[in-house]
Amino acid sequence: MKIEKANAGYLTNFEILDFLRSRGAKTDPMGCLGAVGASECKVYEYLLKTPACSQTRESILEFAKRSEKFKLAQADRLNVINWRPSSAADAYSMIEECGRRFSRDERGEVCNEDERVQELLDLVKEVLPPPPRKAEAMVE
Repeated sequence: MKIEKANAGYLTNFEILDFLRSRGAKTDPMGCLGAVGASECKVYEYLLKTPACSQTRESILEFAKRSEKFKLAQADRLNVINWRPSSAADAYSMIEECGRRFSRDERGEVCNEDERVQELLDLVKEVLPPPPRKAEAMVE
C-alpha cells in the first residue's frame, strides 16, 4: 500500500464503514477471512452499532452545509456527525467551549446559547437519520 497524501483529512465513521463494506467486511468472523483483517471486522461490527450505520453520504453533506452557520470546528462537526447528539448535555459534552461559542449568533450578536444548542439539535434530528435501536430495546 502506498500513502498518497499523509493526513489528507478527517473521516467520519460513515466513511470508514463504507470503506470496510467496499473491502468485503462482514459480521461473520468466518466470512471475513482473507477479505479484510480480523481487526477490520471488529471495527466494522462496532460501527454497525453506531449512528454511522443509518447515515448516507447525502445526509452528511447536507448537515455539513446547513450547520455552517454554527461555525463548528472541523473536529466538533465530526463529533456531531459521528455521535448524533440528542440532548443538550450531549452537545455540551462534545462541542468544545459550547456555551461560549453558542452565546453569539452567526452575525456576532448576543443570543441565548440554550436556544442555539436546541437549534443545532433540531437540525441533527431533521437531517441525520436516527441511530440504530439498542439490542435491549429490540428484545422488549
